Amino acid sequence: MLVAMTVTIAAIAITIINLQTNDGFVSGELALQNAQSGVENSLIQLERNPSYSGETMTLSNGTATITVSGSGTLTIVSIGAAGNFKRTVTATATDTANVITITGWSETP
Repeated sequence: MLVAMTVTIAAIAITIINLQTNDGFVSGELALQNAQSGVENSLIQLERNPSYSGETMTLSNGTATITVSGSGTLTIVSIGAAGNFKRTVTATATDTANVITITGWSETP
């Protein structure tokens, strides 16, 4: 009886740990998607308004905080948040006669 209880408690503990890990992974991926959405939004905004400098977007599963700096060569930093997780995507682009060309895109720590 004692062995059966020990095995059952261990199985429950492992299940709880796996669920928490899975939730963390999903939240991290949602945060990354939010950050990428922020960069994509900023590219659209820059096409419409060359003086766009960023914003905080509210998304269905979190937020994206966007900042745009530079002239000619633009640096776009988008911090996506979902729950307690944050991920950052940085993109670089050139603005030549109001034509935005992406030159780099990466997740940054």
